[in-house]
Amino acid sequence: MTHIGIVGLGIMGLPMMKHLLEAGHTVTGYDRNEAAVARLVEAGGKSASSVAEAVAGADIFITMVPDSPQVQEVVLSEGGLLDNARDGLLYIDMSSIRPDVAAQVAKACREKGVRALDAPVSGGEKGAVEGTLSIMVGGEKADFDEALPVLERMGKTVVYLGPSGSGQTVKAANQLIVGGTYELLAEAIVFLEAYDVDTEAALRVLGGGLAGSRILDIKGESMLKREFTPGFRIDLHHKDMGIVTAAAREAGVVIPLGAMVAQLIAALRAQGDGGLDHSALLRGVERLSGRFSG
Repeated sequence: MTHIGIVGLGIMGLPMMKHLLEAGHTVTGYDRNEAAVARLVEAGGKSASSVAEAVAGADIFITMVPDSPQVQEVVLSEGGLLDNARDGLLYIDMSSIRPDVAAQVAKACREKGVRALDAPVSGGEKGAVEGTLSIMVGGEKADFDEALPVLERMGKTVVYLGPSGSGQTVKAANQLIVGGTYELLAEAIVFLEAYDVDTEAALRVLGGGLAGSRILDIKGESMLKREFTPGFRIDLHHKDMGIVTAAAREAGVVIPLGAMVAQLIAALRAQGDGGLDHSALLRGVERLSGRFSG
């Protein structure tokens, strides 16, 4: 079995590591939140008090942190991954970050004898808990092949996409689609409620037709109940929409609907809803429609 180091034991990272522990791997984890590390230990993992400790002895090292600066800090800073990794270590970044940063980090790793993959995920907390994530991977194909048995313990759909940064590019496209779908579902719910339609029945029939989606299936009911416990926070989707709009601009690609969704998410965050689940886009539609009751 493989010795795995991990930095980032939050709402996604911890359940992902539990699957690796169940598979018999050794997992040593570090997180600034000591309670998160304690939960890993309760699940059978080992604690680390620094990045260096998490890297020590690892065959594979994983990061699952909020954004590009945190990945750069873990990998590039003094006392970080590259200062402590053994030659040939396989590094897998499963965070959602800028594609250009993923490529830069991979280049820096190669120069120090570390093999790097960018492998962001989709599926939210539910997918992490159930081990059914979709994992999008960029890097060297041989490194992907080596990492595949570990990745398949955390995800149901694991796909190699090409050179470093490819995984993050596809994740940006994923977030574009997810954000737009949430917004349209939110608008449909407010529209249906305005006409006093049986919304549960309406979503059931919509889900059986061309309007159906995994988002409708998984989140439709909780949106009707106004339950926005975060599986993926508005704050993080705001960050991701910044990534995709900036990348589209750099490529000369026009994403008018995506840009509008990015603004709606930014507005929701400015109104204090950044800590809620991204299905809380419903609250933004209610405010715009004069139907918001708090």
